[in-house]
Amino acid sequence: MNGRRPKLAEWWKGALEKYKYALLIVATGVALMLLPAGGEQTARTEEQPQTQGDCFDLEQFERKLEQTLSQIAGAGQTRVVLTVDSGSRRVLAQDQERDREGGSTVSTVTVGRGSGTQEVVPLQTLAPSFRGALVVCPGGGDPQVRLKLSEAVSALTGLGTDRISVCEGNT
Repeated sequence: MNGRRPKLAEWWKGALEKYKYALLIVATGVALMLLPAGGEQTARTEEQPQTQGDCFDLEQFERKLEQTLSQIAGAGQTRVVLTVDSGSRRVLAQDQERDREGGSTVSTVTVGRGSGTQEVVPLQTLAPSFRGALVVCPGGGDPQVRLKLSEAVSALTGLGTDRISVCEGNT
């Protein structure tokens, strides 16, 4: 029997050397299967009531746009009306956990802010999607002024010039 042990040990050594990478992959797979189901971070867009610092104020944006467009030569005092398809949204951090049966639960990630309050973790705040714009000004009848105003509104809102109307008015 003593003569048989060295042959068996050599055979195992050769087999391990030959199949070491396959055995390493199998061992890694078994170890991963034994780990508990971990949380998986995902992002989801949700309409959320926003705090004053995060919120997009459409009226304030219109006023700022009016002031800026009034500085264009020949435009005069402008009035701007913007319409939106959707309001601003926040993308929130979410945790998705999967159990061994294949089911999953999704929960929004929150952070404690002291005194028992919890706040969601925003990943990104998305600006509203504009539908159209109307600009009324005394210089709106001049084609050059109309072009400048349309280009400026397009650059600031992302709207195409086909969705921007510039009209002459007596503002």
